[in-house]
Amino acid sequence: MAEKIKTAGNQVINLGCRLNIYEGEVIKKHLIDTSSTECIVINTCSVTQEALRKSKQAVHSACKTHPNKKIIVTGCAAQIKPHDFSQMHGVNLVLGNEEKMNQQSYVDLNLKDKIQVGDILSSKHTNKNIIQHFENHTRAFLEVQNGCNHRCTFCTIPFGRGNSRSTPIGSLVQQIKTLVSKGYQEVVLTGVDITDYGKDLPGEPTLGQMVKRILNLVPDLPRLRLSSVDVAEINKDLLDVIQSQPRFMPHIHLSLQSGDNMILKRMKRRHTREQVLKFCSFVRTLRPEIAFGADIIAGFPTETEEMFQNTIDLVREAKIQFLHVFPFSPHENTPASRMPQVAFEKRKIRANILIKEGKQQQQEFFSKHLNTHHITLIEKNNKGYTENYIPIKVEGGVISPNTLIKVRLKHANTDHVLSQKVT
Repeated sequence: MAEKIKTAGNQVINLGCRLNIYEGEVIKKHLIDTSSTECIVINTCSVTQEALRKSKQAVHSACKTHPNKKIIVTGCAAQIKPHDFSQMHGVNLVLGNEEKMNQQSYVDLNLKDKIQVGDILSSKHTNKNIIQHFENHTRAFLEVQNGCNHRCTFCTIPFGRGNSRSTPIGSLVQQIKTLVSKGYQEVVLTGVDITDYGKDLPGEPTLGQMVKRILNLVPDLPRLRLSSVDVAEINKDLLDVIQSQPRFMPHIHLSLQSGDNMILKRMKRRHTREQVLKFCSFVRTLRPEIAFGADIIAGFPTETEEMFQNTIDLVREAKIQFLHVFPFSPHENTPASRMPQVAFEKRKIRANILIKEGKQQQQEFFSKHLNTHHITLIEKNNKGYTENYIPIKVEGGVISPNTLIKVRLKHANTDHVLSQKVT
C-alpha cells in the first residue's frame, strides 16, 4: 500500500520498503526548505514486478488526478528505468536515488532536464540528514546503510541502490538523539543490507558494535529494533547485543528467500538452511521470547515440489512467525530470468501455502504468549506492538499514541492479540 505524506501543497507518495519511508521524510524536508510548492513526488519501488506495476500505476494516477501539479518520480524503479517514467504524459522530472536526497534537486524545477539520474554504482553518498518527524508513524526509521555489494541472481536492487555504503556511527547517534528529543520511543535501523554495515568505514565497525554504541551513547532511547538481516554475516557482536541489551527488541527479520540449499545456491545466497536453523535455535537460548520473520520467494526457477517442501519444513523447524511471501517474478536481464521457470499458477499456489503456514506459526506464537505481560508501544486506535512484535489491541478507554504501557495478552484473534492494560 502506498503511503502519502502531505505538506505545504506538496505530497510525497512512498511505495515499498522502510528505507523509502525514511527517505520520503527527507524529500518532504527538502521541498519545505526550498519553498517548493504544488509538487507530487512518487517514491517508487521495483523489488518485484508487482511493485513496479504499482509504482507505474501510482504515477499514472497522480498525473491524471493532479494535472496542474509538478509530478516528480524517484526511487528504485525510476533509477533503473528512468526513460519509462519520463515518457509518461504529465511527468515533469525523474530523479535518481542519489539525486532525490540532494536538496538542490528541488530548486528551480522548471529549469532542469527531465531526467536527473546518475551512475548509482559509483555513489559514495551516505546519509547525514537530520529528520525530526515521521508523519503517520509512531516509530522512527533511520537509514544506517544503503546499497548492496552482492549480486543475487533474481535481484536488481544493487542497480537501484548502488554498492554498500554506511553512515558513520557519530552521525547515527546525533540523529537518534534528535529523534529522542522529539519524543520518539522506538527507532528502527534500516537499510538494504544492514549486516554489511561498517565494511567501508575506518576501523570497519560491525552492526553489533554500532548497535552497542547507540545504546550506550543514547541511554534515553527506550527501544531499538532492526530491519532485515542476513544470517551469513551475523557475528558475536550482534549476538552479545541480543543477549545482554533489554532495550534491543527481541524480533529478528531474516532475508531468507528459500529453505532449500540448491535453490539458495542458484539464488547466489550466502547462507544455508543449516545456518538458519542453527541461528534461530541458538538465539532462542539467548532470548527465549524472541520472534522471527522472513522474506521468502515461492516458485523460484527450477524449484521442485521437494525443494518447496524443504522451505515449508524450515519455517516449521525454525518456528518463523512473520512471513513476507512473494511469488517469484523475473526481472529482465537477471540470471534467474534465464533459468527454467516454474509455471505462474504453481508459484501462486506455493505462495498461498506458505502464507497459510506462516499464519499457523503466528497463531501458535500468539497462543504461547497468552497470559504473559509485555511492554507495548501504542501507535493508534489502542493498537501497538510488543517487544517481540506481537500486534495487540488494548481493551478499554482510549490510550494516547506513543505511550509505553504494560499489557497482559488475553485472547488471540486472527491478526492480533486482545490485551488488557496492567496497572
